[in-house]
Amino acid sequence: MESFFSVDSLRAFTEGIFRQMGYMAAEAASAADVLLKADLRGIDSHGLARLPGYVRLWEAGRIRVDARPQVVHETPSTALVDGDQGLGLLVAPFAMRIAIAKAREVGSGWVAVRRSNHFGIAGYHAMLALEEGMIGIALTNASPLVAPALALERMLGTNPIAVAIPAGEEPPVIIDMATAAAANGKLEILQRKGGEAPLGWIQDAQGHPTRDPFALQQGGALLPLGSRLETGSHKGYCLAALVDILSGVLPGAGFGPWVPPFVHFLPLPQDAPAGAEGIGHFFGALRIDAFRPAAAFQMHMDSWIRRFRAARPIEDAEPVKIPGDPERAMEAQRLQQGIPLHEAVVKALQALSARFSVPFPSPVK
Repeated sequence: MESFFSVDSLRAFTEGIFRQMGYMAAEAASAADVLLKADLRGIDSHGLARLPGYVRLWEAGRIRVDARPQVVHETPSTALVDGDQGLGLLVAPFAMRIAIAKAREVGSGWVAVRRSNHFGIAGYHAMLALEEGMIGIALTNASPLVAPALALERMLGTNPIAVAIPAGEEPPVIIDMATAAAANGKLEILQRKGGEAPLGWIQDAQGHPTRDPFALQQGGALLPLGSRLETGSHKGYCLAALVDILSGVLPGAGFGPWVPPFVHFLPLPQDAPAGAEGIGHFFGALRIDAFRPAAAFQMHMDSWIRRFRAARPIEDAEPVKIPGDPERAMEAQRLQQGIPLHEAVVKALQALSARFSVPFPSPVK
């Protein structure tokens, strides 16, 4: 069962929780914005349902409220940022804005991050580049829950790739996707609703396909994008590996099975290679006019978008969409109707409300 809540009321509540954790008002507002954007865009797995998880990491001393991310090495177009064990919801925008500033100066900016934490939806950070008319790229590694193609061991995260590409008269193209067949958050949604997972999302501890959304807690693993070797799981594995290397190995963050997990049922890795610390991210920003006149690019992007939307759909299917269309429609709807929260999420947030003495809002319907 779900209840709907106004965006403003949930924003005030979320900011209040971060304030009680010790964050300054501007920091609390920024962190809340990342979570609310996920819910608005229909990515419920990474919205307010994640708030108790950040509190749990803070309680465990794995997130530092007094963290001060800083650049520890840079060139005109690149930088390495040490996140100082800060909240990923804050570290990531800090790093992305450095990439944007470098692109503004020299045409492109690339920033790798170490010693960070879970940063919410990747698309939020990539979309920051759109404010400058740039292409934005955001990658991160994550809790090791995904088995490589034909493997039993959980070695990789769902390792998302997000790219935001501006257009002219048309809205931007927003690609925000996991490199696994499904994100763990989608299994959590199924667990709350008592549903079954589609075949191809997960395997059990013996490597057999299963529909049990609790299989991860029982030693199973998420599958790479493609699910099976004959349907391209090796490609999903390669994409996840690419993200892990750029986000983890390149900056000196945790990588592979040594990424510190966000999920509560995985222990912290004990045998991580020396110098591989925290969760890692990788960001890029590209200035369009570093390649050709921005107006010409925007005109061609508009043509690209219109032509793809005009593609003939299969019988009885909806019109063809471009990446970002479903999320834009969902955001417009939820801004009007409110954000739906499952009763299990509401109960978890009400527990935070009682603990931190931050009033939890009443539903709008």
